[in-house]
Amino acid sequence: MTDPRRRIPRTDAVLADPRVAAAADVVGKARVKDVVLAAQQRARAGEIGPDDVVDAVVAALPRSAASLRPVLNATGVVLHTNLGRAPLSGAARDALVTAAGTTDVELDLATGGRGRRGAGAMAALAEAVPDAGAVHVANNGAAALILAATALAAGREIVIARGEMVEIGDGFRLPELLESTGARLREVGTTNRVRVADYADAVGPDTGMILKVHPSNFVVQGFTSSVPAGELTELGVPVVADIGSGLLAPHPLLPDEPDATTELRSGVPLVTASGDKLLGGPQAGLLLGEASLVNRLRRHPLARALRVDKLTLAALEATLRGPVPPVRAMLEADVDALRARGRTVAAAVGGEAVDCVAQVGGGGAPGVDLPSAGVALPVEYAEALRAGEDPVVGRVEHGRCVLDLRSVLPDDDERLVAAVRAVASGMTAKRHRCRPVTATTLRCHEEGDPPS
Repeated sequence: MTDPRRRIPRTDAVLADPRVAAAADVVGKARVKDVVLAAQQRARAGEIGPDDVVDAVVAALPRSAASLRPVLNATGVVLHTNLGRAPLSGAARDALVTAAGTTDVELDLATGGRGRRGAGAMAALAEAVPDAGAVHVANNGAAALILAATALAAGREIVIARGEMVEIGDGFRLPELLESTGARLREVGTTNRVRVADYADAVGPDTGMILKVHPSNFVVQGFTSSVPAGELTELGVPVVADIGSGLLAPHPLLPDEPDATTELRSGVPLVTASGDKLLGGPQAGLLLGEASLVNRLRRHPLARALRVDKLTLAALEATLRGPVPPVRAMLEADVDALRARGRTVAAAVGGEAVDCVAQVGGGGAPGVDLPSAGVALPVEYAEALRAGEDPVVGRVEHGRCVLDLRSVLPDDDERLVAAVRAVASGMTAKRHRCRPVTATTLRCHEEGDPPS
């Protein structure tokens, strides 16, 4: 009998298939060849038939040369750090594509001379925060704070309240971050209470700056007191307010969240914030404040190492000038509209429409609950949806998989339904491959298992 492995198609024959050849233009020839070799090995092992090799290759080919995959965020956490925080608007995505080519990022086309880097983005940011005398952008919120601390307090002291010595995520702690600049920290007050007098007593000839940090991802309640940054501006040293979440102006849904406009109007000379949180833009560190101070930071040697690329500048400008970004649309979504969407999606996938509670996330508005609605499915859907062809990340709550629609844009509802249906179909097919072995146990024959 002829060995069926002799019928396994040759590598060059598989690579010549139009579907496989087209993929090489997207993911590269080397990547495609690796997939072909893996499929041929599966055929030699008897996992697939020789005639199935090309189809197996097509099914296994990645969609792009990058490993990042698009994910539907149905966790109800609007700014999910593990999912990249703020999803960009369509305008910002289009701007990224344009900026990916050759652009005038640092060229004045009118004169042919060097222009200010990202002039359009800087102008848009200045227009969005008119109370700022000048603006600058670093590559993330921590970078903005590092630049300020280095320029103002390297080799000197930073006065900071003890209750604001926070950990900012992934094990990074603010004290260690600040001390890496060569500054020394001078803690004042207690964990729960601090007064203006505590700051005044600590300020001296060695003080480089006073730092006010919004705690972001936790809330201290009870017998507490803190000092607004504006009340510290009379102490004779620069005051830096790190508001964290990037809210540029007050928002009625987030009354306790600090914003740049309010801080600047209170007299704070420098505000730092993140661009990829409540602003709804790309990862960036915003520096807003007095012109002399911001320009001093902009000309510091470290600013070069922390500068943003043309893609960030393009996305930031489009976020500021373009339509309402997705983050704001999610925050301001009407609960009744969410419930109506939940009923529609539930009916389409066989789930249960439920009320639930969403969160802002990303360290913003800790303790603020956002009434929401979604769809409840059996708990096994949580893992299956994450592993699906179009991944969906929900949350497990009360023994069920809940898909919270506040963090899903209405335009993505059909995509969500399709993803759930695909997973349900796969789970049904898997159950059909199972047959009883004894009265109390089941054995599931995975595809390719030999019959017993």
